[in-house]
Amino acid sequence: MKKLFNVDSTFNTMRIDRWIRNNLGNFPQGLIEKSLKNGKVKINNKKVKSSHKIKTGDTINLFNFNFKETLIQKTIKFKPSKEIIKENEDLIIDNNNDFVVLNKSPGISVQGGTKSKKNLVDIFARSEIFKNTKPFSVHRLDKDTSGVFIMAKHRESAQLLTSLFRLRKVHKTYLAICHGELQKNSGQWNDDLTRYDNDKEITEKAKTFYKVLDKNSICSLVEMKPVTGRKHQLRKQLFSAGCPIYGDQKYKFNNSDKAINKNLMLHSYQIKFMINDKKYTYTALLPDYFKKLLKTKRLRFPNS
Repeated sequence: MKKLFNVDSTFNTMRIDRWIRNNLGNFPQGLIEKSLKNGKVKINNKKVKSSHKIKTGDTINLFNFNFKETLIQKTIKFKPSKEIIKENEDLIIDNNNDFVVLNKSPGISVQGGTKSKKNLVDIFARSEIFKNTKPFSVHRLDKDTSGVFIMAKHRESAQLLTSLFRLRKVHKTYLAICHGELQKNSGQWNDDLTRYDNDKEITEKAKTFYKVLDKNSICSLVEMKPVTGRKHQLRKQLFSAGCPIYGDQKYKFNNSDKAINKNLMLHSYQIKFMINDKKYTYTALLPDYFKKLLKTKRLRFPNS
């Protein structure tokens, strides 16, 4: 059996192994690697590695491709409705010729991944805002984190903004409501954070400046300004300090309060940077659920 799938504009660039998981089933990486090696999955009739990125116009060839006797019948493509597009357009803070800034909602990924079918890049690719171009993701924000997020409108702007983030010339401020009290009201964290990439352990330096804005005996409102941009950096550092973020289902203690914390209480509050001597400052208003927990926990945010 031979099947063909044509890659349309829904997919900008995506690894072939992720495409298989998103559209054909969440199969083990080993089985995917074996199928690619044996030529059961090809791109434009050519063998590729799992890291190969498919793009618009490519043809995905499947030859007798069935895992666990599951016959593949069709592909699944995410096509955001007009309501979803409008919902996210309403969150725009700024829209200029070079980039779009929005107050990202929690629960939506920035771009496609192995477990993400609804993401901002795909949603805005179908928006009138990107009618003659496409959105470029220039930095990361966790799926469950809300707040300021930037998408470039063209490749030149994407390269410039990406460079600013990489060179640490973009200054970010986050707010978090966390369990307990930090030992000091201000200071900096310098940690060696560990992550894993295909079973390979990777240790990275992580630096963050922090300041406690308000606190009581059970919780704290903390302002954080990360210098580095490691994966889950702020969540890991607060957890290591003994003060996990409310609503964090990954870095938490067993006795963490679950009942009232369906949302992760981590918000990207402000971003500052400079381009050609012009200063840009973008601030994202706090979500209602964040303000509600502040009130419930009797914490005061000076700017509210």
